[in-house]
Amino acid sequence: MRLEPGAVIETRELAPVIGRLVTVPGPDRLVHLQFRRFAGCPVCNLHLRSIARRHDEIEAAGVREVVVFHSSADDLREYTGDLPFAVIADPGKRLYREFGVESSHRALLDPRAWGTILRAVARTTWGTLRRRERSPDLMPAGGRWGLPGDFLIGPDGRVLAVKYGEHAYDQWSVDELLALAAAAPAAPAAEVTR
Repeated sequence: MRLEPGAVIETRELAPVIGRLVTVPGPDRLVHLQFRRFAGCPVCNLHLRSIARRHDEIEAAGVREVVVFHSSADDLREYTGDLPFAVIADPGKRLYREFGVESSHRALLDPRAWGTILRAVARTTWGTLRRRERSPDLMPAGGRWGLPGDFLIGPDGRVLAVKYGEHAYDQWSVDELLALAAAAPAAPAAEVTR
């Protein structure tokens, strides 16, 4: 079941692969909850590097980044240890189901993703050849067909904006996220529906 703007989520504490527990929704700031694919996913890594480069700007806009992968914590530590935001392991895809984030063959087969996939694979291959990064597993736990999902959540738990990706590289850019954060209304108290 997909969430729509206006839905309210229950408060939960999530354990990142490195660091202290993260509360979603955040008690005093917006949360950008992202759903990515698997540990070492070249397409996801390309996107997350763009988020990391502008992380200070995102934080200054009052947004906390929380990124969920359907991989184990051990697998994720090898790929995400240098990221400046919380990375959550969800190998059982419990959060994916709760937020309605799906898998589909169109994740990689959609022609709109092909250019980015080639760029991401070339970058990962170059890093692997230079022994600066490990190549991703050929058969990752949870599969290769995950679609991304983006949720902007207010401090009261209200979902302010949603994007369900149609292919592997269909998510908010940093500029889109900052525009959504700037337009976010003050969050009044709301009844919890989930």
